[in-house]
Amino acid sequence: MQFIDLAAQQKRIRRQLEERIKKVLDHGQYILGPEIRELEEKLAAFTSTSYAVSVASGTDALLMPLMIEKIGPGDAVFTSTFTFVATAEVIALLGATPVFVDIDPETFNIDPLKLEAAIVKTISEKQLRPKGIIPVDLFGQPADYRAIQAIADKYNLFVLEDAAQSFGASQNGKKAGALAKVAATSFFPAKPLGCYGDGGMIFTDDKNILEQLLSIRVHGQGIDKYTNVRVGINGRMDSLQAAVLLAKLEIFAEEIELRQEVAAHYNQMLAAAVKVPKILKENISAWAQYSVLHPHRDDLIKKLHENSIPTAIYYPIPLHLQAAFSHLGYQKNDFPIAEKVAKEIFSLPMHPYLQREEQERICTIITAF
Repeated sequence: MQFIDLAAQQKRIRRQLEERIKKVLDHGQYILGPEIRELEEKLAAFTSTSYAVSVASGTDALLMPLMIEKIGPGDAVFTSTFTFVATAEVIALLGATPVFVDIDPETFNIDPLKLEAAIVKTISEKQLRPKGIIPVDLFGQPADYRAIQAIADKYNLFVLEDAAQSFGASQNGKKAGALAKVAATSFFPAKPLGCYGDGGMIFTDDKNILEQLLSIRVHGQGIDKYTNVRVGINGRMDSLQAAVLLAKLEIFAEEIELRQEVAAHYNQMLAAAVKVPKILKENISAWAQYSVLHPHRDDLIKKLHENSIPTAIYYPIPLHLQAAFSHLGYQKNDFPIAEKVAKEIFSLPMHPYLQREEQERICTIITAF
C-alpha cells in the first residue's frame, strides 16, 4: 500500500508524459520553453486569475511576492505556527520577523480572532511594523479569507495566500490561488498537482505585480538578462517539469473528484474512532492529506505499521518551538491548540487511486484499536 501512489497515476498517463517530454527533448528549450507559457495560461484559466507565473519551487512562490512588498528588517508578517517551515522561512530570509498565530481546532488553519489579537499586540509593543499576513490552506482546505481580508483591510496589511496544499480546492466558488491579491502554490511531487521535481506558481490579477515577478524570476532582469533593474533570484521552472504538469492537468479535475470520494469514505468509517477532518460548508478541499486526531496516536501508528500501512505526521513540532526560530523567544504553551494537535495528529494514505478494500482494511484496524 502506498501513502501517495504516483506510480498508479503515472501508469494512467505514461503515453501523454512521454509525448510531452519528447517535445521538450526535440526543441531543446529546457528553460522557459513553450511548455512554460502553455502551463501558465492553462493554470491562470483554471483559477480564473489574470496571470500565472511559474517558478522553481513553492518556496520561491512565497518569497518573490514578499520581495515585491519590500519586506525586510523591522517588519512583522503574521502566519500560522502549524505548517511547513517554508512559510515562515521566507519571512526570515528577508530579515523580517514571522509572528506566529495559533490555529482553529476544527480546521487547523490560522484562527482569525487570534490573528487580530496578535496584530493588536504587535502594534502596542511598537517593536515591529505589521506588514502582511500569510494564511496557509492546510491539508487542502482554504483558510477563512473573508475574515482574514477584513482584518488585513482594517490594519492596512497585504495578504499572500499560501496555497501550496490547496491547489484544486475552492471557497465560495472561487478557486484556491484566487482567494487573495497574490497566491503561491507548490508542485512538489506529493501535492495534488505535482511535478517530478520542484516547481511552483504565483497567481495575481495585478499587472504591476506580474511585471515585477517576471523580472525577479530572472535575476531582476530589465530589457534582457544582462540588464538588471532590481535584485532578483534564479526562480525559473524548467520546461520538463511544465511538460509533466501539462500531462497531469488533463486528469486533474477528475482526480480532485476522486479525492472527495476517498475522503467521504474515510469520514463515514472513522467518525466514531478518531477525530476526522471538518471541511467548512463554503469550502471544497483538495485533500492534499487526510489527517485525523487520536490521543494515543503513537500506539495507533505502531499498530498500522505492523500491518504495513504507511502514515505520516504533519506536523510534529509547531514552528514557534523549532530551533530555527528560538531567537524569537516563544515558549511551550504559547499556542496550546497547535501544540495539542501536534501531539495527536497523523495522516493516512490519501490519493485518487486508493482502493475501497484498502481503505476498509485501514479503517478496520483503526476502529478495532
